[in-house]
Amino acid sequence: MKAIVVTDRLAGTAGMKLVERPEPQAARLASLSGANYGDVVVEVHASGFTWDELSWPSTWTDRLGRDRTPSIPGHELAGVVSALSYGTTGLSVGQRVFGLTDWTRDGTLAEYAVVEARNLAPLPGDVDFAVGASVVMSGLTAWQGLFEHGRLRAGQSVLVHGAAGAVGSMATQLARESGAYVLGSGRAADRQTALDFGVQEFVDLENDTLEEIGGVDLVFDIFGGDIGNRSAGLVRAGGTLVTIAGPPEARPTDGLAVDFVVVPDRLQLGEIVRRVRNGRVRTNIGNIATLDDAVAAFNPAERPKGKTIIRVRP
Repeated sequence: MKAIVVTDRLAGTAGMKLVERPEPQAARLASLSGANYGDVVVEVHASGFTWDELSWPSTWTDRLGRDRTPSIPGHELAGVVSALSYGTTGLSVGQRVFGLTDWTRDGTLAEYAVVEARNLAPLPGDVDFAVGASVVMSGLTAWQGLFEHGRLRAGQSVLVHGAAGAVGSMATQLARESGAYVLGSGRAADRQTALDFGVQEFVDLENDTLEEIGGVDLVFDIFGGDIGNRSAGLVRAGGTLVTIAGPPEARPTDGLAVDFVVVPDRLQLGEIVRRVRNGRVRTNIGNIATLDDAVAAFNPAERPKGKTIIRVRP
């Protein structure tokens, strides 16, 4: 099968290569001596890639810290189940699915991927594979940050950093739908995109003073660093700073600070795709490329807008 692999930590996305790799063996997968209990083989139709995943230790080593290169990156996919391992329940061969793969195993920038069945959710027939792949990471990250860790409720206010990006635009839409008042931040060039996704007030991080927005109940931070530190001071008493940028250095005076890593969740994926189907949530796809063109797509000459999706099959 065709797959994108990486072998050099220092090369970044420029070190990606398109190669031929063996396909997962369906017969072995279905045997008692096969792969992990509960795995399925997915014929990948569309795949996503997170811009910084080549800096993650899990891209290069397995759970025991052993080198696993050449590894296949990408952890978001939409496709069709082509084989089931021993003991798998809840899915069937030929079923359309989408989901998030394990960090320490080969990923989704390939024609086939082996995924734990519990990490996958049914993808309705009227949702395009590219759309399905595009909402997995961003949708789950936004959902878990807002509602699990941020405990966002109707009538509260939330500041979403990077509101024009894949995660930020999803967080903006989900927060607005929940009845929250949404402020968003970003660069000046991102203002209109953020407003189009539902931001009610926009903070230009290049020209505006962040502190002038006053207090909010929740900050959803993707930046960390100086922006994350300054954001801690914006959280009202009893509020929360939620970040995906690592443990925060600064914490709210009378509130919580939570950093988290997104996890697969079938029920949450179902909730997200339901909102996509009825038009309450829009995807933020910037570019769709083929697997043959994936390396070039991940090394663009200009800063991409929205998420890049690789359509593995037509």
